[in-house]
Amino acid sequence: MRRAAKLFLQTSLMMIACSGAFAQSPDSWRQLETKYLFGFTEGSDIGGEGEKEVSAAVIGAFGKRAGAYGALEHRLAFETTLSQFVQVEMGLIGATYGIGDVPGMDNNNRTGLRGAFGEIRYLLIEKTPDSKFGLTLAIEPNWARLEDTTGERVTQFELETKLQADYELIPNRIYSAFNLIYEPEMTRDIGKSGWERETTLGVSGALAGRISANVVLGAELGYFRKYAQGVLPNKYQGQALYLGPTLYVQLTRKAFLAATFATQVAGGGVDQPGANLNLENFSRNRAKLKVGFEF
Repeated sequence: MRRAAKLFLQTSLMMIACSGAFAQSPDSWRQLETKYLFGFTEGSDIGGEGEKEVSAAVIGAFGKRAGAYGALEHRLAFETTLSQFVQVEMGLIGATYGIGDVPGMDNNNRTGLRGAFGEIRYLLIEKTPDSKFGLTLAIEPNWARLEDTTGERVTQFELETKLQADYELIPNRIYSAFNLIYEPEMTRDIGKSGWERETTLGVSGALAGRISANVVLGAELGYFRKYAQGVLPNKYQGQALYLGPTLYVQLTRKAFLAATFATQVAGGGVDQPGANLNLENFSRNRAKLKVGFEF
């Protein structure tokens, strides 16, 4: 993990150097909202009161220790900022699975409606001209009828909670972000009465720099731990460390594209002694592509 952290730092420093080399007249650039600048990590900005947005996103998980594994989550969402401090979002979740010959999983090639989600974000600390630090609490309840990893038919509830902080290291040029993640989950197989409970804890950090008025490049590091038998950290199952690049493009004044790819660089679990990756509880690679339109 030390080597991964060193690689993350080197990538970030190269990105910052490139940002300084190619940027032109940054003082004239318009301010960017930080929410989507950092890949899976999210910034604290919630937009101005009354702003609305529709977005479409694809989130992918790829690769297990053996066989062929791919799971895509498709999100269509509507978002509105109700006040200076409150933003809400709601939408539908679709899914596509391509699973073949993965140990411990049934083969599954399925596309369908997975469920629905909502999110409320509360701005705890607002940025000011004198302080470029922001902090937001985000709570996202999910309901699903397909299990997120296997695609099997279930009833599933999740409650992802994030504390999202960001800071402008160089105003309007270099940004940093930090997230704390708590995600309890309850799943019940169709036809059964008992619930399985598990929890994921995570922490992620990212650096991003503008290489032009409308393009931001960055690097992101994320560390996750999986627990079973409870909605609080109870029975440890495994951990994974992800590293990857991020991209944000302001397509027009009211439209954006955000993309990221992360690969597991270290990990381990109780069922995989001696393994240098955790491909039992986590995927080998993660990816996300999102486009949004404000109005």
